[in-house]
Amino acid sequence: MHEIDPVRRQVLQWTLAALPALFVLDGQGATPPPASGVHDFDFFLGNWRVHHRRLRKRLAGSKDWDEFEGTSRCQSLLGGAVNINESESRRGGKTYNGLGIRGYDAASGQWADWYLDGARPIAIDAPGLGRFEHGIGTFLSDETFEGRPVKVRGIFTPIAADTCQWEQAFSPDAGRTWETNWIMSYTRA
Repeated sequence: MHEIDPVRRQVLQWTLAALPALFVLDGQGATPPPASGVHDFDFFLGNWRVHHRRLRKRLAGSKDWDEFEGTSRCQSLLGGAVNINESESRRGGKTYNGLGIRGYDAASGQWADWYLDGARPIAIDAPGLGRFEHGIGTFLSDETFEGRPVKVRGIFTPIAADTCQWEQAFSPDAGRTWETNWIMSYTRA
C-alpha cells in the first residue's frame, strides 16, 4: 500500500467537502430528495396504533366504509434490507392478524412489499414493487379481484416522526382510474 501525497490528500478532501454543493440543481438552492434506499422504512420501525378505514364493497361505486382499530409492530432485519410488521385488528367481534414483509434490492433501488394473511398463512400474493420518491413510497402489482385483473397500488404518505398513512387502491382499467379501498392511519404507540 502506498501513501497518498499530502497535496493530493488535500485536493481530495476539498473535493469531497464540495460535493453537496454540486447537487443543487434548480439554481434556487433546492437540493433534490434522496433516492430510494435501504433505510426508506426506518420511519416505520417500532410499535403503532392503527385506525383502519376499509371500503365495504370494492369496485362497485360504494361510499360505505367500515372503520376499526388495530396495532402493528415493525422491525428491521438483515441490516435494514428487510423489514416485517406484524399487525392485529379487531373488526366485527373478530381478531385478524397479518404480516407485511418488505425487501430491498440495492441493484434496482426497488422494494418488494408482500402481505401474508393470518387466515391463509401458506399463501402469499405477488409483491407490490416500488420505491420512495419525494417522501412518498408507491408500490404497484398486478392481481385479480373477484376473477378480473386489477392493478393494485399501495402508497405510504405522509410520513412524520409519530404518524404515517398507508392507502390501497385498485384500478380495473390498467391504471387510468383508481379507487382507494383501504386507508390505515398509524400513530406511534
